[in-house]
Amino acid sequence: MIGPDGATESNIIYSQTLHAAYGGVVPELAAREHAGRLPGVVARALKESGRNWDDLAGIAVTAGPGLVGCLLVGVAFARAAARVRAIPLMAVNHLEGHAHTPAMTQADIICPHLVLIASGGHTMLVTVHAPGQFQCIGRTVDDAAGEALDKVGKLLGYDYPAGPLLDREGYDGNPVAVRFPRARFDDPEYNFSFSGVKTAAALDWAARSEGRLPPVDRTDWIASFEAAVVGALSDNLSRAADDLNIQTVGLAGGVARNRRLRRIVRRWADQTGRNAVIPAPELCADNAAMIAAVGRYRLNDAPIPPERVDAVPGWELGEPLPLAVDM
Repeated sequence: MIGPDGATESNIIYSQTLHAAYGGVVPELAAREHAGRLPGVVARALKESGRNWDDLAGIAVTAGPGLVGCLLVGVAFARAAARVRAIPLMAVNHLEGHAHTPAMTQADIICPHLVLIASGGHTMLVTVHAPGQFQCIGRTVDDAAGEALDKVGKLLGYDYPAGPLLDREGYDGNPVAVRFPRARFDDPEYNFSFSGVKTAAALDWAARSEGRLPPVDRTDWIASFEAAVVGALSDNLSRAADDLNIQTVGLAGGVARNRRLRRIVRRWADQTGRNAVIPAPELCADNAAMIAAVGRYRLNDAPIPPERVDAVPGWELGEPLPLAVDM
């Protein structure tokens, strides 16, 4: 819940834990869980903010990208609520919510600035020229950073999602105990790739487990793998800031909670005199506050009839929302 002054009045987060048993998100189960939990989460958000439905100036909903079943649940709920209350409905791109998170953290953030969005489903580097005005200058060509962390964590026996567990176990390890590859592109030069390091890690772990390579302390091995993943992220962020002469950078997405990444970016910013905006961990993961914050500055846009707002699982950041057919 975002107040009239832009302050976050409530931000209820319900994390689905049932997927741990399957080693990853099961789309049908995720949609069912969304449907069952959404009304209660909304009620808690209103209660915590001290407001009721009549206080709302509008409703913001994630319309994409993402799993279509989960998107449909949210969009259907928001459309119904907007029509019953006769208030505006703002369709928000999930990635725009992440890109806006640094601006929520630092109200006077200077544009243009760079935002690194890294999660289990997305990895991209975005230039933010103004609220709602973006240029994607790099993205993963295969796996997302969070996906690579989760899958290698699963290989080591951790439950899904494994990224936070790797962060906890590997944080104090030696990050150069094992050499893992990092992809580097010439054109476009800020792209990412994590399938190679994921495969290299799987082969290396198998070889050490079978005695074909010397054993390495588990904490050091994890630290080395983590360093390869977050190092690729921070390398592209710093190179782009240098090349484009941008002084302010921000982190967003679930992987932005990784302490090694946060430490590397802070250190680089201190050394180069740049401003690194690193949101609180709860704002890095998927959350409603970032969507509501984008909806707040969209209130003055031309309204879209609720029935024309639809779920768009492949909605690209910066592109207009494809509208549902007006029946």
